[in-house]
Amino acid sequence: MARLITAAERIKRAHKLIQAAREYPVPERGGKYDLTYMAQVRGLLRQARELVQFIGKTPSASPETKEEARRIMEEADQAWHEIMKG
Repeated sequence: MARLITAAERIKRAHKLIQAAREYPVPERGGKYDLTYMAQVRGLLRQARELVQFIGKTPSASPETKEEARRIMEEADQAWHEIMKG
């Protein structure tokens, strides 16, 4: 059975995944529009979102934790736009 991950740990891991997506190396051939690159970056950001998506619906989570989870969801979306347009 998998061990339970606390909300604080999920938030930390999500931040690390978003940072990893931002630092993912852009391939020389195809640039940032290379399909494999796009899939890898999108996958990292999806993992970050999935880690925190249910924190807002958890009754035991504090309002501050719920707000942080919401901000991470927004940060993941913003990171995608920055990576693809920047």
